[in-house]
Amino acid sequence: MANLKDSLDALMQVDGAQAVALVDYTSGMLLGSAGGGIDLELAAAGNTEVIRAKMKTASSLKLNDNIEDILISLGKAYHIMRPIASKPGLFFYVVLDRSRSNLAMARRAVLDAELHLEM
Repeated sequence: MANLKDSLDALMQVDGAQAVALVDYTSGMLLGSAGGGIDLELAAAGNTEVIRAKMKTASSLKLNDNIEDILISLGKAYHIMRPIASKPGLFFYVVLDRSRSNLAMARRAVLDAELHLEM
């Protein structure tokens, strides 16, 4: 098991990682972060809306399934949002330099961080 700092530090070791955060999507509050290059407070609030919208849509469609992660692909970056199943209301947010990252490996690292997070 890893505490929050250890989890964030591990995610920053992913190839191409620029910034990582743990966010409370019930409030939009940033609970912890590492890295930089973007305003993580603003990103936390904005991505909270993305998570909420997708959860609401999935519920309205009666998909009876859970969101594993949400990927936003930009020209220069990947943004991964992963709700934490064992800690409802929280999600990891990871920003990767697209030219230096392996998306499959990054997604696996976020899953590992989720599984080992202890709070």
